Amino acid sequence: MMAQYLALREEAGDALLFYRMGDFFELFFEDAKTAAAILDIALTTRGEHNGAPIPMCGVPVHSSESYLARLIKAGCRVAIAEQVETPDEAKARAKREGTPSSKVLVGRAIVRLVTAGTLTEEALLEPRRANVLAAITELRGTIGIAACDVSTGAMVLEECEPAMLGAVLARIGPSEVVVPEDWEEAPAAAIPRPRSTFASDAGTERLRTVHGVATLDAFGDFSRAMLAAAGGLIAYLDHVGRGRLPLLLPPVMRTAAAGMAMDEATRASLEILESTTGGRAGSLIGAVDRCVTGAGSRLLAEDLSAPLLDVDQIEARLALVQFWRDRPIERTHLREALRAIPDLGRALGRVVAGRGSPRDLGQLRDGLSEAARLHHWLSGAPDRPALLDQLVARLAGHGALTDWLARALVPSPPTERSNGGFIADGYDAALDELRATSGDARRAIAAMEARYRDETGIAALKIRHNGVLGYFIEVPARHGDALMAPDSGFTHRQTMAGAVRFNSLKLHEEAARIAEAGGHALAAEEAHFEELVDAVVAAREAIALTAAALARIDVAAGNAERAAEGDWCRPEIAADTGLAITGGRHPVVEAALAKAGERFVANDCVLGGDDRLWLIGGPNMGGKSTFLRQNALVVLLAQAGCFVPANAARIGLVDRLFSRVGAADNLARGRSTFMVEMVETAAILAQATEASFVILDEVGRGTSTYDGLALAWAVAEAVHSQIRCRCLFATHYHELARLADTCDALSLHHVRAREWQGDLVLLHELAEGPADRSYGLAVARLAGVPAPVVARAKAVLAKLEATRAATGGIAAGLGDLPLFAAMAAEPEPASPEQQLAESLRNADLDALTPREALDLLYEWRRGLPTVKG
Repeated sequence: MMAQYLALREEAGDALLFYRMGDFFELFFEDAKTAAAILDIALTTRGEHNGAPIPMCGVPVHSSESYLARLIKAGCRVAIAEQVETPDEAKARAKREGTPSSKVLVGRAIVRLVTAGTLTEEALLEPRRANVLAAITELRGTIGIAACDVSTGAMVLEECEPAMLGAVLARIGPSEVVVPEDWEEAPAAAIPRPRSTFASDAGTERLRTVHGVATLDAFGDFSRAMLAAAGGLIAYLDHVGRGRLPLLLPPVMRTAAAGMAMDEATRASLEILESTTGGRAGSLIGAVDRCVTGAGSRLLAEDLSAPLLDVDQIEARLALVQFWRDRPIERTHLREALRAIPDLGRALGRVVAGRGSPRDLGQLRDGLSEAARLHHWLSGAPDRPALLDQLVARLAGHGALTDWLARALVPSPPTERSNGGFIADGYDAALDELRATSGDARRAIAAMEARYRDETGIAALKIRHNGVLGYFIEVPARHGDALMAPDSGFTHRQTMAGAVRFNSLKLHEEAARIAEAGGHALAAEEAHFEELVDAVVAAREAIALTAAALARIDVAAGNAERAAEGDWCRPEIAADTGLAITGGRHPVVEAALAKAGERFVANDCVLGGDDRLWLIGGPNMGGKSTFLRQNALVVLLAQAGCFVPANAARIGLVDRLFSRVGAADNLARGRSTFMVEMVETAAILAQATEASFVILDEVGRGTSTYDGLALAWAVAEAVHSQIRCRCLFATHYHELARLADTCDALSLHHVRAREWQGDLVLLHELAEGPADRSYGLAVARLAGVPAPVVARAKAVLAKLEATRAATGGIAAGLGDLPLFAAMAAEPEPASPEQQLAESLRNADLDALTPREALDLLYEWRRGLPTVKG
């Protein structure tokens, strides 16, 4: 056995090996130590290997999913080694090979690798979160990405520039990433795979084979990089599935222009899908999500992660939300109906992957039947928006399949099919007869037990059954001798401490009838199960469309519920660079204040044209960061097709959303807080366009006052005069107010605060004009800084302000500086080395004669600086 185990252990590679032994999955050696520590189960030993005890632990097969979930969450990968032949088949093999049957070992093989990105089991997945596997490769300077949610089969192909890979991965949020081996630029924790699997030709062929088509033209015009990534993805799925692929729907191509771009820092600071403390609580989706199905919540997360750039698509989503917003009674009935519908997409995924159960088939039957009822109801609804018409059309067309499943399955099918009992009575006459035979035999055994009691006079005689002996007769030990007589008609089987077990010819015959009928019944049910699975697999794309339509309807109804609950408005979407939000609110902060019985103070924001950069001052805790974030979230929600927390909103399409709000050390990458801030700011200055929306909070605060003010001044000028985008810029540098004199599209604002009887009152209202002071000492006192320290700080502040008044302040003379754009027109002269590099780039080497090449070398040498030695 150990030789078999070690061979499988080597094949499993870096995965833990679950080695099936009877009713347990056993782990040995280092696998056992790792699993025992994670699962908090007993670590024992078994036998010896190379003179040392073998560490061992195990988990029951029937409850293995819960243990697998904990191992996967801990970052492990698990290889499942199952028995692939029965003991009888093993004995027959041994006979063919001439091996003594006493030494034969039942064959085992790794039937599946369980990894974070390839889960399909209901117990291993979060209902409201997609589980994405991504394959990434680089081809001629372009990154190809193939992403797939294996639990539902949705597959997306896209490409990006290397610099944008982090932003794309942040949007996708993969649970697992596979890359070609030896790729130096691979993301951290990515799984290396043979580079040969990431080939565009192989990817094309694999996609054709999976979808049974001769060409991919109907799916999209995929680039070589996309196809190469798809090849790596499918090859990996084939590897972990050991030759059986999961559900893969036709790939969808995503282009860079399809949605609003957001980098990793923006997504993190806006807390879109996860708060900074982890989890949905405190995140945007936690405040917005009112979906009643897991599929709806997953689709909403996808919407918020990738807001749209197409006005027509956004308006189509908003019109559907408006439809349900205006119909509260119908919306309530719809949500009740949706709540009862199983997760069709994931049930379909399990069935197609070969991991489905009778219960999954029952879920498909019930879900598709309910979808048909919704189709009938919604088809008669007046004033339907165009998107609802499209969705309603996808809810029907499964009548034959649902009728078949309804006739074939019992009302509540079991999760296990090995014991049968899931095919309904009356569906198969032959199966009914087998069940009747089995039932008659059981009744015959009960009658036999009564007759044997009468014949022997032993009232305690019982006919029992177990998995080893089958059916047997059991009497108390004191009556055993009476049945031992040769002419008693009973055959001794086993002697126990307090009982003796026997068999009889009649009992053997009835037991054989039961076993034969039961075996045939199980085989018949298994055959019917396979037929039903084949029918579902044949209709997989139509079922997936129905599941997607139900999810979209749930998202719209949930958004309408949230809008009604919070009095949110429908935004107006425009193809310009304006932004006008009246009475805007932060959805997460407002919800938190509502729980505490407090009111959120709404504020307006109007940007665009000759007033596109707001410089906002005021005290800490006054609401500057909240104001910045709430406007970014309103824009994001609007372009995702949701209603927004405002009295009114007009959103000019935003192509890129940037948020530089707060920062922290990134010690793992050797970056201080200030370095992180500068990296994020550099990304904004390099990537933002005139159609972008940028929020900046306290740029330059992580360094000295002079450096920080200089950087904040230059960044504000660049945003205003070079990028010319909409921007909210919060700062404590009062000196920046002088920018209003030279920047025509910059206006000054502040959050209001007042000191009353020595206490600071934060009003959280935005007003025009510069802030009169920072109230830093008042905030410190509010935070609990000891009074002597605050008093000393007050004395120091008075001295500093007196000095500033005498000298004109640290910003004296800044008003005489030319604008950023004027300075940018005079680049620094290039160094000799830079001039040499530029000349080398421009030289047409193939066209040079030997004489011209030599002259060029002399010219380059003359241009180099003289080295003194």
